[in-house]
Amino acid sequence: MPRALSRRFVSGVAALTVAAPLFTQAQEAPDLSLSLILDGVYFNELSRGHRDPAGFAGHDHGHDHGDDHGHGYEEGFNLGHSELIVEARLGDFMDGVLNLGFDEHHVEVEEAYVRTRSLPAGFQAKAGKFLSDVGYINSRHPHAWDFVDRPLVNEFLFGDHGLQEIGVQATWLAPTQTYTLLGVELLQGETAGVANYLGGQDALNGTERILEDVSGPRLITAFAKFAPDLGADHAAQFGVSGGYSRSYQETDLHSTRFEDWNGTAWFAGLDAVYKYDAGGSYGHGNWRLQGEYFYRVIDVDRRDVSFDGLTVSNEQSFKNKQDGLYLQGVYGFAPRWEAGVRAEALGLTNEIGRGAGSSLDASYRYSAMVTFRPIEPVFLRAQLNHNDFAEEDGRERGLDFMLQLNVALGAHGAHRF
Repeated sequence: MPRALSRRFVSGVAALTVAAPLFTQAQEAPDLSLSLILDGVYFNELSRGHRDPAGFAGHDHGHDHGDDHGHGYEEGFNLGHSELIVEARLGDFMDGVLNLGFDEHHVEVEEAYVRTRSLPAGFQAKAGKFLSDVGYINSRHPHAWDFVDRPLVNEFLFGDHGLQEIGVQATWLAPTQTYTLLGVELLQGETAGVANYLGGQDALNGTERILEDVSGPRLITAFAKFAPDLGADHAAQFGVSGGYSRSYQETDLHSTRFEDWNGTAWFAGLDAVYKYDAGGSYGHGNWRLQGEYFYRVIDVDRRDVSFDGLTVSNEQSFKNKQDGLYLQGVYGFAPRWEAGVRAEALGLTNEIGRGAGSSLDASYRYSAMVTFRPIEPVFLRAQLNHNDFAEEDGRERGLDFMLQLNVALGAHGAHRF
């Protein structure tokens, strides 16, 4: 073999030898884990309370079964929100998650995304369908909540599943001593409360409707999270977030006409969490405090079109300005036992611009719960809700009781902070 060709051959073999481990790592079989979370809820409406707070009557409960219960539970026993979760890790390159949520009547892909693990300088990217990281509770699945039901502000401003979208997310973990995470999300924009989208509608007997086609992505969000170092026993995280949707659409079918809304929406919020680890066995003496506030503005044009296509009435532009918050605390009063209380307000600002405009009263809910964890992946929870909801012409109050059993089977990692 000529000397020059020999040198090239040896150099090629050396290069392949160096590259082989990287190629092997990229081609190795993913590390798969599977978990199943089963949830059952016994529900009893002790006294009837109004299910749509004033100003939020257009909210779509989605999983309602015709029983007028906002959370979709029927009287008696229910298969609650159960989950099948598949997670896969491809070395240090990326991981993927598939989360299927199901109850007695529905199966839905809640999350299906891939996420990078090795981008430089603290950056990370995610793509697929996922729960947005705005606020705190929005990105947590129901089995990780401290109460059976979703806070009112998250349900009525973002929908039954929270802010859940298809899109991309980019985050940056700052190289600072204090935990600082900044993120932005570019989303398709179909969330009922802030980005409801219907698309363009055909003219009605020659009369144009105002709903327009707007190509996605239509919703952009941003968030920042900060966690100061409070020592070994204390931890806290503070967040700020917001979003803007360049399309917000609704249509309401009346007996003789369509009422169409077409415009934009935006929201902003604050969240805070504090945790204290007392060092006791099985959570004894631990504290958790949590709260969130969100403010939303819907800015739309309205047009009413009659079915005969001969009349157009009530053309106007208006804004709806609404907000909500909750505060909750949980205390481990004995090993494996904890108790918690939650106070919620929805519509402290409740300005409805439609028609002549109105300012509606706020609605409130107060909850108390006790949770027992016989072993770590299993919990039994009893919860009582007192609803004090505003109506158009007064208030309606009611009591709900829920008993929840939640069991996690298979691999299940620790929950996020």
